[in-house]
Amino acid sequence: MNDQTENELQAVRGCPVAHHGTDLTRLYGPEAATDPGSIYERLRKEHGSVAPVLLEGDVPAWLVLGYRDNRRVLNNPRQFSRDARIWRDWREGRIEETSPIMPMVGWRPDCVSQDGEPHRRLRGAVTDGLQAAAVRGIRRHVTYFANKQIDAFADAGRADLVAEYAEQLPMLVLTRMLGLPAADGLRLIESCAEVFKGGEGALEHNDRIMQILAELAERKRAEPGSDFATALLEHPAGLDHDEVVSHLRLVLIAAHTTTSNLLARVLQRILTDPARLSGLVSGELNISSAVEEVMWDTPPLSVLPGRFATADLELGGHHVQEGELLILGLAAANLDPEVRPDSAVAVQGNQSHLAFSSGPHECPGQNIGQSIIEIGVDVLLHRLPDLRLAVPPEELSSTASTWESRLDSLPVEFAV
Repeated sequence: MNDQTENELQAVRGCPVAHHGTDLTRLYGPEAATDPGSIYERLRKEHGSVAPVLLEGDVPAWLVLGYRDNRRVLNNPRQFSRDARIWRDWREGRIEETSPIMPMVGWRPDCVSQDGEPHRRLRGAVTDGLQAAAVRGIRRHVTYFANKQIDAFADAGRADLVAEYAEQLPMLVLTRMLGLPAADGLRLIESCAEVFKGGEGALEHNDRIMQILAELAERKRAEPGSDFATALLEHPAGLDHDEVVSHLRLVLIAAHTTTSNLLARVLQRILTDPARLSGLVSGELNISSAVEEVMWDTPPLSVLPGRFATADLELGGHHVQEGELLILGLAAANLDPEVRPDSAVAVQGNQSHLAFSSGPHECPGQNIGQSIIEIGVDVLLHRLPDLRLAVPPEELSSTASTWESRLDSLPVEFAV
C-alpha cells in the first residue's frame, strides 16, 4: 500500500466532517429508499462496525453498525450524550435550524434530549403517565378501535392492512390515551410520517404537531381528565408548558410510528407463513413469538438518532471527535454476524434485540406498544379467521427513509 492510499484510508477512518461534500454514502435518496439493508452490509464490509455517512442535506455522521458498539454507545451517556447542544456542526453554524433533519436530531426540552438528573426528572414524569394510562384500559381501547377499523372494511371482502388497519389503529389508541379527539389523531398520521421522512415538509409538519399538542395542553390545563396530557401537567416533577408539549410530541410520534410499523411487519410475517397463521387462528400458537422475531429481523426503527461524543475517543477502530454526531443502526446491529452468524436460526425467547434501544433511554412505553400489536392481531384473526394474502409474498414492497423501512401495503382477502 503506498503512502497516498494509506493517508486516504486513514482519512476515511477519521472525522466524517472532513468528508463533507465527498463521495460518502447517503442514507437517503433512491438507493436508500429501496434497499437499506444492502447499504448497511456494504458499509460493514468497507468500514467495519462504524461507518461515516451523510444524512439529509449531506449532514455528516457516524453510523454505528456493530451490536457491541451500539450497546456501548447506548449504555454510556457520559461518553455519548443525547444532548444535541454539544453537536459541533450545529454549534459552529454548519447546520441551520431550518434543516429538515432538526426535528429528528435537534435539541428539545424533553427527556430524550437530556442526560443525568434532568433526564431522570422528565423520564419519571413520562413513565408515571404511561403507567397510569395503561392501567386505565389500553386493552379496552385497542379492542374497541380494532373492531371499529375492521367494521369499515369487513363487508368488502378485501383490505389493505397497512393503510386501513396498521397505520390507523395505534394512532386511534394514542388519541384516547393522550386526550386528543380522534379526528386530530388521524390528521397527525401524515405529519408523523413526514417528520420521519425528513424531506422538505418535515418542519411544516412538525409545527403542525406542536400546534395541535399545545392546544391540547391548554385545554387540559383548564379541564383536566384521565389522560396522559393531564398526568404530565399535574406531575410532581413540575413540567413547564414547553416540556409538557414536547413530551406529548415525543410519545405521539415515537409510539405511533414504531407501533404502526411493527404491527404491519408482524401481520406480514404471519400472512406469509401459512403454518403460523393456522396455529394462531386455532390457538396453538401465541403472537408474542412472531413479534419477537420481527423485532430482531425488521425492528420498527432501523436507525435511531442520535448521540454526540463528549470527548475524542475510539469506536470500532475509528477516531470519533468531541461533538460529532453518531446514529445507531439498530437493524444492522440486530443482524451483526458477530452475534447472529446465521440469521435463519430461531431467536424465540431471546429478548436481547435492540428494537427498543437500550440503556437509560430505552423506550419506556414498549409494553403499551406490544399490547396494541398483540390485541390488534388477536382481534383481527378472530374477526376474519379465513384471512389470506391477496398477492404473492414476493410482490410486497417497502420504502425506507434514513430512520425506518415501512411496508408499502398488505393486500388481503377474506370471506364476507
